[in-house]
Amino acid sequence: MMDSRAAEGLGLRAARLHHYGLLSVAGGDARRFLHAQLTNDIDHLPADQARIAGWCSAKGRLLASFIVLPRADGFLLQLAADLVPSVAKRLGMFVLRAKVEISDLGQRYRQLGVWGERAIARLAELGLKLDQSPMAVACDGELTAVRVGQDRVLVVGPQAQAERIEARLGAAMSDEDDWTLLEIRAGRVVIEQATQDLFVPQMVNLEAVGGVDFKKGCYPGQEIVARAQYRGQVKRRMVRGRLDAQVEVRPGTELYSDDLPGQASGTVVSVAAANGGKELLAVVPTSAVAEGAAIRFAPAGPAIELLPLPYPS
Repeated sequence: MMDSRAAEGLGLRAARLHHYGLLSVAGGDARRFLHAQLTNDIDHLPADQARIAGWCSAKGRLLASFIVLPRADGFLLQLAADLVPSVAKRLGMFVLRAKVEISDLGQRYRQLGVWGERAIARLAELGLKLDQSPMAVACDGELTAVRVGQDRVLVVGPQAQAERIEARLGAAMSDEDDWTLLEIRAGRVVIEQATQDLFVPQMVNLEAVGGVDFKKGCYPGQEIVARAQYRGQVKRRMVRGRLDAQVEVRPGTELYSDDLPGQASGTVVSVAAANGGKELLAVVPTSAVAEGAAIRFAPAGPAIELLPLPYPS
């Protein structure tokens, strides 16, 4: 086993991910079922690739965001842990006569975030060899690894198998907040209970991270999502920002911009500690950003320092 200090020196870190849950969607009709429900193309998803996707209400608002992982008997859906019961129940209402079984794997499976310059090579040494393509998947039995970034990998699997890979990995263990920060810097949001049913996919830049296929067939809310894309009707978009550590914010916290005094006009979607402060993703009016208006946590409170995202938005 690699010494954790040596692993840290090589830039190998890992964190157990408790903020995320996991649903299994299995059965002979699982692919067709998910393709009809989600914002991305699942029908043509190969076994060695994962995809980001959203699930919308009939009004086009996101009820959940997923990483969709193929496996032999169907798919795994990674989502916010606090949404698992409601999403499983509501998604199950659409199964009808299809050969689909939806189950919660949260207690049986462990999720691990692994990152650093040695992450890809080390996992390959342990039998999870990922290619260079974004969202590449490698499997060892029920253990699945997904390349979610250049040097970042999500590993999910049954508790015993995941514990073994974690022990053999030899990474320096980190707090889950460190993984959340990396997700924020990648501009990828996780819809959770506090932000459910608030945003069309484009408001949280889901299409910018490959989470929406505008050429696929119908899914709940598809007409509204397409209209927002092609008619330019998205007046709020997600930005990344930094603030002082002492400012208390969480997903769902309302924001205010100086061009709309006294009126709540934005929402925090993700936040994590960062270098003595905090970084966050927030949905705010595009007009405020264009005009350079300050965005605050109270009408006269501290302003967010806006930071770049890794993609155009």
